[in-house]
Amino acid sequence: MDEQRILDTEQVDPPDAVEQIAEEFRAGFALVDRINRPAVALFGSARIGKDHPAYGAARVTGRLFGERGWAVVTGGGGGVMEAANRGAKEGGGLSVGFNIELPHEQRPNDYLDIEYTFAHFYVRKVCFVKPSEGFVIFPGGFGTLDELYEALTLIQTDKVLDFPVVLFGSDFWTGMLEWIREAPLREAMISSDDVELLHLTDDPEHVVELVVDCYERRCAHAPAAAVKEDAQ
Repeated sequence: MDEQRILDTEQVDPPDAVEQIAEEFRAGFALVDRINRPAVALFGSARIGKDHPAYGAARVTGRLFGERGWAVVTGGGGGVMEAANRGAKEGGGLSVGFNIELPHEQRPNDYLDIEYTFAHFYVRKVCFVKPSEGFVIFPGGFGTLDELYEALTLIQTDKVLDFPVVLFGSDFWTGMLEWIREAPLREAMISSDDVELLHLTDDPEHVVELVVDCYERRCAHAPAAAVKEDAQ
């Protein structure tokens, strides 16, 4: 189903839209069920080359998770996604790519054990969250930011367990963190606890320890300190 048709306010809802979306959820969930180990989702730009520092860092991070026996889930494309999947395979882990149909086709990378191409972003997002024990966010654009804030919103509103959200690259992310503290936090639109959901690092080994340690301690199952209101 063409997503533009569903979202077009001038079009009558296609009668088979709900059925096709449901079928995509079924297909996605069947693949998630094939992930037979703890998993981490890694996000970042598809537009970087192999010589970019983020590519090398994502590859090392994916390899370290693979060596710990984990699965690495990405968007299945190039750039950071390719690097993380490549590293996962090099480390002996399970490499998963959930791709997306785009006007300018995003080709699946060559390092995937499990792959699927979604038509709808929202179905794909659910399949990122469902198997993941943590999100690792490398430098990226709007799509990367979308996944970051989606995860924070789900955690803040207790729709998912409080899994680690790790930002990789202090040069890239520090300005955003400063803005979060100087604008929404200062205006009391978020709480200091919400800011603490984010971890910042430049060390792939630290990334892995943050996520794996939380998983092993089941820290995501710890009750929240206070009941949070719905995100506005």
